[in-house]
Amino acid sequence: MRYSIRRAGPADAPSVKALLAAHRLPSDGIRPHLDTFLVAHAANGDLLGSAGLELYPDSALLRSVAVQEPHHGAGIGGQLTEAALHLARHRGILEVYLLTETAADFFPRHGFAPVGRSTVPASIRQTEAFTTLCSTQAVVMHCAL
Repeated sequence: MRYSIRRAGPADAPSVKALLAAHRLPSDGIRPHLDTFLVAHAANGDLLGSAGLELYPDSALLRSVAVQEPHHGAGIGGQLTEAALHLARHRGILEVYLLTETAADFFPRHGFAPVGRSTVPASIRQTEAFTTLCSTQAVVMHCAL
């Protein structure tokens, strides 16, 4: 399948929110970070997947990595994750964190490893994702860039 990955824009917000809802992922707070969200679109324009970054002075939070159900296993999620890490590097970020309740086995192949919540910088611990959107049972993972 042919698809392209590009930066998200305001017109992508409804589709990204629907994708996240279908995967039971939080969509709250994505609008202020759309300029650091990436989307994968099929040649016909259909949204296939998303990955977002929330950038902070000392680190970033990777969030909203999701791929439409029929396209799981096609490598789209991995390419979105790698593109997000590339964007973080380009922006001078040295550390990326994420919270996951369902994909802790997926992210290690992209350089992430589980870490304790107490090791996470305050800028990430104070995010809406960390404080209210994700359960305290979510696995916290870190990737040094």
